[in-house]
Amino acid sequence: MAKTQLNVRVEESTAQAARQRALQRGVSVNRYIEELVKQDAGETGRTFVESAADFMKRYEAVFAEEFGEASGARGGAKPGAEKSRR
Repeated sequence: MAKTQLNVRVEESTAQAARQRALQRGVSVNRYIEELVKQDAGETGRTFVESAADFMKRYEAVFAEEFGEASGARGGAKPGAEKSRR
């Protein structure tokens, strides 16, 4: 994958902390920052999926009542169900 340069401004103490942590891990500052960003992006994605699953658990009965038992993760809406409800 192609690399691109990203310039950021941080407090000197933050830059020093990044240098120190990278040194402790035996990686470059660039690699350390890249790993942090990838980790953060993964956490965000994981949090979204967990929240969506929790939402479905909490409101499954509401969706089933409104759209029928076949809706949601168990198979989708019944064909033509929306038209017949109108």
